[in-house]
This record gives sequence, C-alpha cells and structure tokens, in this order.
Amino acid sequence: MTTEIQRIVFSESMKLADLIDVNFKLLNVLSRMGIGLGFGENTIQEVCARQGINLNSFLLICNIYTYDDYIPSAELLSGADPVTIVEYLHNSHSFYLDKEFAGLEKNLKSMVEPCSEKQKKIVARFFEDYKTQVEKHFSYEEEVVFPYVRALKEGRHQASYTIDQFEENHSNIDETLGDLKNIVMKYLPETCDTVMRNEALYRIYRLGEDLEKHTIIEDSVLIPMVNRMEA
Repeated sequence: MTTEIQRIVFSESMKLADLIDVNFKLLNVLSRMGIGLGFGENTIQEVCARQGINLNSFLLICNIYTYDDYIPSAELLSGADPVTIVEYLHNSHSFYLDKEFAGLEKNLKSMVEPCSEKQKKIVARFFEDYKTQVEKHFSYEEEVVFPYVRALKEGRHQASYTIDQFEENHSNIDETLGDLKNIVMKYLPETCDTVMRNEALYRIYRLGEDLEKHTIIEDSVLIPMVNRMEA
C-alpha cells in the first residue's frame, strides 16, 4: 500500500533549510539564483530580501521543480518578476552547457572506451548532435527572447516581435536525449563497465528532468507574464 505524500505549501515564513529537506534537488535552484549555503535559520523571505530576489518568482520556481502537476496561481504570477525569471533561465543555460554537458561527455567517453570505433562514433555523434541542438535553442533565447523581456520591463516595446513568436517556435529538445539514453541502456555491448554506464544514465535522466522543468518555467511562467506585459 502506497501512502500519498502530502503537498507542502512553500511560504515566505518557511525556513530555507526546511525547503531543501522537502526537495534536495532545489539545491541547484539556489545555486542558479546566487544563494550560497550557510543561510542558518533564515526564512525564505529573509534570504530573498538579502539577495535581492523577487519572492514570488522564487516560490514559483521551487514549486515547479518540486510538484509535477503544479499550476502557478494568478496571484503568484502577477507578483513575480519577469527579469528574475529570465536571469534564472540564463543561469540555467550556463549550468547546462558548462557543467552538465561537460560531465556527460566525460562519462560517455569513459564508458565507451572498451567499445569498437564504430560504436564510439555513434555515441559521440548523438551527443554532439544533441549539444548542438540545445546550444541553438539556448542561443535564440539569449539573443532574442531575453533581451525582448528586459526591454518590455523597461517600458520599451518592440513592435516587430511578440512572445507568441517564441511560443510558436519553441522547439522540443528532449527527443535526441531520449535516443542517447536508449543507446546507452539497450544497445552497447556488455564490455562497457556497468558502473560507468549507470553513471551516464543517471546524468542523462537528471538532465532530462531538469530540462523539462526549465521548459515548464518558460511555457507556464515566462510566456503568460510577458503576454500580460504586452497587453
């Protein structure tokens, strides 16, 4: 018999340490928002105020990363700051490209060392194709979407662009990662070290889950906020 885990409501008065106890994966969120460890008994509100972070934006992001079926309330959305959301997404891009992809590439190279040259090339090609796809996806956001949101916040509206164009061209970056996962899990020979293969799979699953939350923040938080700003 499974026991349903009761949803914990994140509030400004909650201690930040208790938030991490609810979902330790939020450590990555703290890092991307510039919040270091050593926050003692401080509450979420106190830490956000000290760091200059919009409280509602922080709570939105934490809820999305914790609850798969979370739907942001109109109250939280109206009180959130689009520039804070953009900064979080920007920092996430840097984390993926500088840390996660570098770590995954290292895992994959070690894992396929006993494989044939053909198998090594297949794995390398899938990884490079995926990395290129993600870099292109991120580049559009960094060069077009994020500057547009910052300009809107400053009261400068660009008549030639709307956030609907971003929504229409929002590419799915999950499919190639799934192909890579299947190669590692199903089709490499037994000569590949099991521990190394598991490490690669753990990283692929974590990356896929994180990117899914990243996309939800864009679709369910950033786009609705910018729609209201445009209106």
